[in-house]
Amino acid sequence: MVDSVAGSAAAVEGASRAGEVKIVLAISAAHLVSHFHILVLPPLFPLLKAHLGIGFIELGFALTLFNIVSVLGQAPMGFVVDRFGARVPLIAALLIGASAFISFGFFVDSYHWLLVTAVLAGIANTVYHPADYAILGDAISEARMGRAFSVHSFAGYLGFALAPPVMLLVSSRFGLGTAFVVAGAIAVAAALPLLVTRFPRVRAPKPRATGARRRFGGGVLTPAILMLTLFFTMLSLSNSGIQNFSVAAFTTGYGVAIDVANGALTAFLFGTTAGVLGGGYIADKTRRHGDVAAAALALTAVIVIVIATVPLSSSVLVMAMGAAGFFSGVIVPSRDLMVRDAAPPGAAGRAFGIVSTGFNIGGMVGPILYGIVLDHGAPVWVFGTGVVFMLVTVTMALVGERRSASRAAAG
Repeated sequence: MVDSVAGSAAAVEGASRAGEVKIVLAISAAHLVSHFHILVLPPLFPLLKAHLGIGFIELGFALTLFNIVSVLGQAPMGFVVDRFGARVPLIAALLIGASAFISFGFFVDSYHWLLVTAVLAGIANTVYHPADYAILGDAISEARMGRAFSVHSFAGYLGFALAPPVMLLVSSRFGLGTAFVVAGAIAVAAALPLLVTRFPRVRAPKPRATGARRRFGGGVLTPAILMLTLFFTMLSLSNSGIQNFSVAAFTTGYGVAIDVANGALTAFLFGTTAGVLGGGYIADKTRRHGDVAAAALALTAVIVIVIATVPLSSSVLVMAMGAAGFFSGVIVPSRDLMVRDAAPPGAAGRAFGIVSTGFNIGGMVGPILYGIVLDHGAPVWVFGTGVVFMLVTVTMALVGERRSASRAAAG
């Protein structure tokens, strides 16, 4: 009898685990697409510039529009997800993103339609994080939550890494229009499993907030959270030049072939993906997360300075970009733990929502800034400007760590 009960419990646990794996894979696929779509345009900037007869400022403006829509819509979309559920908005986001890029594939000669595409992609982008985390938080057991979030984050960075080679390969073989159709088609493919995947709850929904607790940011806008929002903004600005404009800088200012330039960006992005995993191990071994973030970012800055100022062969350039990406990725887990440590009790979700807007603020400013740099014929300052932001961020991390240590000693 005992063996029968134990066997039944094991079967239930096995079925539960299998169901959670399906959910994590489905949500992670959507997260991969969301990051892939963020980097659909930048690898093709040199080709789009020539094809449309416009400057990098105009191309950067498309990215700025994407981020304006994202920063304006993400908080309201969080309320929509909480009120009506996450599954339908997530499917809709994937289909809106798909429609945006597939339609541009047919109107690739129109700069105005590029701006429409950026707006539609921005609308889709507002959904992914609120919906993803809501589904994972409801459907994954606490014992496996950490691993589920880890796979989810890994998939996102993998999407970043895959976008440049896929877009370059398809555009070189079949043309720009086909490349954008393919970018939209992968979103349709990611939406299909969500149509058939069940998302059961494993815990009761939290009670609705009332009164002052319902106000956006109520009790969370502490000096530490505001400083971390600025920290995230600086990180976004430092990464914006490399992720969005390094290919254009390499091809227009350094004489690097576009396939090599995209290979270097791909190495940076795959390096970042590996760095996220390594950074998680480091973050588990220490509580000095600000120092870890500062050290990793300082090493990234040193490597980027070398890339900007020292003539490198194609193979060495790719390896150097990969190394810079790795140390950039190491920052991510420590960065997130800095937010968790600074969040007031019971307010981690709102804290992450507020500081994450720093990424979109940086995403609004960065493309225009780096587009101006390139259009004024100073590609070296795509990297130089990024290094300046990195050094500011290093200083902020070190100061924040010292303040945290002082508060801990005083307490």
